[in-house]
Amino acid sequence: MPDISLTKRRILILVKVFIKTVPLLLCFFCFICSLDLLSTAFELLGGKLIRHFFYDGSILYNPVAAFLVGLLVTVAVQSSSVSTSILVSLVSSSVLTVETAIPMVMGANVGTAITNTLVALMYAGVRDEFGRAFAGATVHGMFNWLTVLVLMPLEVITGLLFSVSKKVIPSLKIKSGEDIMLLKPIIDLFTNYIIQVDDELFNQIASGHSKGENKSLIMIWCKYLKKVTLKNVTVPSPENCTSPTLCWTTGDMTWTLMNITYKENVTKCKHLFVNTNYSDATVGFILLPVSLVSMGASLIFLVKLLTSDLQGPVAELIVKGINKDFPFPFGWVSGYLAIIFGAVMTFVVQSSSVFTSTIIPLVGTEVISLERAYPLILGSNIGTTTTAILAALASPASTLQDSLQIALCHLFFNIFGVLLWYPIPFLRLPIYFAESLGETITTYRWFAIVYVVFCFLVGPILAFCLSIARRSVLLYVGLPLYFVPFLIVYLHTFNVLKLFPLWIRDLKPWDDLITSIMIQCQHCKNNLKRRKKSNPNNIEGKTLPQ
Repeated sequence: MPDISLTKRRILILVKVFIKTVPLLLCFFCFICSLDLLSTAFELLGGKLIRHFFYDGSILYNPVAAFLVGLLVTVAVQSSSVSTSILVSLVSSSVLTVETAIPMVMGANVGTAITNTLVALMYAGVRDEFGRAFAGATVHGMFNWLTVLVLMPLEVITGLLFSVSKKVIPSLKIKSGEDIMLLKPIIDLFTNYIIQVDDELFNQIASGHSKGENKSLIMIWCKYLKKVTLKNVTVPSPENCTSPTLCWTTGDMTWTLMNITYKENVTKCKHLFVNTNYSDATVGFILLPVSLVSMGASLIFLVKLLTSDLQGPVAELIVKGINKDFPFPFGWVSGYLAIIFGAVMTFVVQSSSVFTSTIIPLVGTEVISLERAYPLILGSNIGTTTTAILAALASPASTLQDSLQIALCHLFFNIFGVLLWYPIPFLRLPIYFAESLGETITTYRWFAIVYVVFCFLVGPILAFCLSIARRSVLLYVGLPLYFVPFLIVYLHTFNVLKLFPLWIRDLKPWDDLITSIMIQCQHCKNNLKRRKKSNPNNIEGKTLPQ
């Protein structure tokens, strides 16, 4: 007879695992949905402005300007998957050439790092965890920036990505198909009850179609029928008529009968804003704080659950299992398996932002080391390229080659980046830079805000303004600025920075200045409160009549 007590213990263990797993999955699901809503909010806020970035062909032939456009658009919509899919559709519709879109893909790759950096800012309350989490977030950005600094000049000079992708295309005997989504339909089951956005209209606006300018991105009708009717239409000349017998000319006007396809609305959508009179920007402003609060709350609960579940011997076992390498001489295999795992998981969730943002709490709580998080993030960078590839496969057969080529350029950009900054341990510079930045943030937490604002907003905007100036300005000002990061690394490596004044080489004087300003502000606030208490009828030094 089987041991009944043993069976009961096994059932009890399964029940405990189930009870602990369900809340984790729910928090993770809420976190993913919050990121999806955040992306939608930014789409509504910047949807009408996107066309001015993507469709102004006069500046996009400048590779630096095109790179910065890709970066700023990705920061605006909070998703490289969205921006790269738009680029694929623009190439597919011949609005952009493959050569023009390559720098924009690089910019999209850099811009996507802002999401997990914003997630790391939520740890600002705990100094040590904040430093570790911020290092885990910025290793993603460091990798992308370093890859761009190497590959972008190389692409401009040699056309490396364009040439490699063009040679690979003929060997891939791929036919046009349908777009594939894995986790997205599950997320939509929840988010579609809050808001639905017309992605087709969003792509039309980005492509420069004037029809979509005055239309709302918020979907009203979710089901419709396509009908064809024979209708009288005007054409430029008799040569444009459908047939000589169905052609009528009166003066300067020519008519013909033509089959016109139109949509007949059938069923309205069932989300919260389906009958709203608010503009897209207003709805975006409503969703933005909601998504941020939801993301922060789900992240806090996720971290607390992980902290409570990952304690004692269980935590030690998991930490050792995740961070441990294979025995010698196969230790190097562990990192590459982490890259594959990161790529597969990102393919499943169809978003590098979701996967990398999930890693940040684990790095902050020391469940995953920065050295192990690095290959996972590299794999995620490769996995996110599948979104653009799947979008390219849904292109018409006539433009499939160009669409697939720009999607492959995105893939090869990340693969070449991995080959540059991972196989040789000495060249894993993103880890060293991220660790250094994390240590700085641990001491000076305010510098995290400076980093985010400068790297993803102020710096790119200033560089964009510089890039659209005259070529001589770009040459004499932009070229020296390109070598500034290399110069700083060189001076730091050889300890030459000590020759410069303290306010240039250290943040301590700036920290003292900020601290003194905050103290003065606090004194002013306290004095104002004391004045109001001592004389409640006195406002700004003027006594009210009794």
